[in-house]
Amino acid sequence: MSKLGFVGLGIMGTPMAANLIKGGHELSLFTIGPVAQALTDAGGKVCASGKEVAQNADIIFIMVPDTPHVAAALFDENGIAAGLTAGKIVVDMSSISPIETKEFAAKIRALGCEYLDAPVSGGQVGAEAATLSIMVGGEQATFDKVLPLFQLMGKNITLVGGNGDGQTAKVANQMIVAMNIQAVGEALLFASKAGADPARVRQALMGGFASSKILEVHGERMIKRTFNPGFRIELHQKDLNLALTSARKLGVALPNTATCQEMFNTCAAHGGAAWDHSALVRALEIMANFEVGQKD
Repeated sequence: MSKLGFVGLGIMGTPMAANLIKGGHELSLFTIGPVAQALTDAGGKVCASGKEVAQNADIIFIMVPDTPHVAAALFDENGIAAGLTAGKIVVDMSSISPIETKEFAAKIRALGCEYLDAPVSGGQVGAEAATLSIMVGGEQATFDKVLPLFQLMGKNITLVGGNGDGQTAKVANQMIVAMNIQAVGEALLFASKAGADPARVRQALMGGFASSKILEVHGERMIKRTFNPGFRIELHQKDLNLALTSARKLGVALPNTATCQEMFNTCAAHGGAAWDHSALVRALEIMANFEVGQKD
């Protein structure tokens, strides 16, 4: 049994923390708002602050929405850093800026502790099923220490490189996911407008080279109009902003990423910031004045 801490218990963090408890570990918890009853029933200990979590735990996980939230979780007056002692490990599993991740890691290492950035892909479903893909940045020795815990939360676990490289991999992941969602949305909208049954078109495409997880899961969402999150559009907007901001600094053009961001912006302007990111298809439907599955 390890003494673990978890800060940030939203739709992703709660099931991830639950899987650590199921693995037989003692878990101290802190989040903004109420902690799920299931976690306390399973033995999780609710703490008053990130500082208290860090005082109680040897390895502390963070899962919060954005870069400023990680900064606050770590370095606020009662944040995690205030409760650290030498030898502890901080693992940030949020999806945030690679550049600021390197700065956070340097500050934590200066306290005599170790730091991993370990963003995930797989959404709420992957978090609940413990099948997340985990992209890790940090030292090999630190990764080796935490790997058995990662294996309680995910399946495809890769040490990409040093601090910040895990976040860079996650940004790349989000670029690919957004473009795939747009491609599936365009294809199903085209098929539907042409008079074909989009559900049968999707079924046919699942057996060919166009098959993908996005077509399987989000294609079905588009057809059934089930846009309750999963993964909110506003969070994908944040991730693509990281991509576009970093690209400007690197002098790299990302034209299709920028187009996807405009699609998400359109959805948000129509009240869809909290829709699942598969609802990017709504922006295409608005432009076409036609919905997937609609009959002329």
